[in-house]
Amino acid sequence: MRLCFATQNEHKLQEVRAILPSFITLVGLAEIGCFEEIPETADTLEGNAQLKAQYVWEHHQMDCFADDTGLEVAALNGEPGVMSARYAGPQKNAQDNCAKLLQELGNTENREAQFRTVICLFLKGEKHLFEGIVKGRILKELRGHQGFGYDPLFQPHGHEMTFAEMTPQEKNNCSHRAEAIAKLKGFFKNQ
Repeated sequence: MRLCFATQNEHKLQEVRAILPSFITLVGLAEIGCFEEIPETADTLEGNAQLKAQYVWEHHQMDCFADDTGLEVAALNGEPGVMSARYAGPQKNAQDNCAKLLQELGNTENREAQFRTVICLFLKGEKHLFEGIVKGRILKELRGHQGFGYDPLFQPHGHEMTFAEMTPQEKNNCSHRAEAIAKLKGFFKNQ
């Protein structure tokens, strides 16, 4: 089965390819000739995931799923949330986003946070939603060089390492995206 993952992010594409079963040939947006910027104008993770998946379904007539992920920090009332990628501005720069997060938190003691991923699948025109959540805390300094985004600041509960200190396999064993993808994988197994 050929399935599009509506992302231009090569890191996410590699993560997901490693998780999905071998009967699914996963392709990214570039591989289907979709180079336009798909708008992410919804005010929820669910809404943005749906906008992207539905766009590919309608414009490229291909089964597709999309995800949207947000880092939700308790002391910041759930921010950056749906604005995680653009937290420090439209340039979507991970270093700037991490710096802003550290500045906003300052010396706050409550550093509890969660990563939440929502996947929207359009399969034969029908919409399906899947969610994954991992709880953890925001460190006071960056640690590690793997991963992307806020990974150097996020330490999942029950682990000594940040996501950025983990190998891709270690991260896939405990991440929010991996949990949501596992639910998507389970859906395909039951088809």
